[in-house]
Amino acid sequence: MNGRGDSEIPEEYADPAEDARRARWAALATGAVLTLAGMAASALRFTGSGPALVPAAYATGAAVCALASVLGSRGRTRRALWLLIVGVMVMALGDQFD
Repeated sequence: MNGRGDSEIPEEYADPAEDARRARWAALATGAVLTLAGMAASALRFTGSGPALVPAAYATGAAVCALASVLGSRGRTRRALWLLIVGVMVMALGDQFD
């Protein structure tokens, strides 16, 4: 503070509601993109000659990312972030079985 009552908070951090709204949209969009990618990978791997565990892992990871997208849209962005990480890890683990 400089004694005049001016705040030292930068302009982009002045509205926490806007930050929360942006985080909800980011969680929703990221979850939707990862869900679509996981389902597409699951469909492609299902038609291949690999083990059945691979498309199941992709589909499970996509379902977890879809749940994260729903939680993110409802304001549970911290849980959504962790679920997105878990969903991607499940998909990556399924890719290791191929």
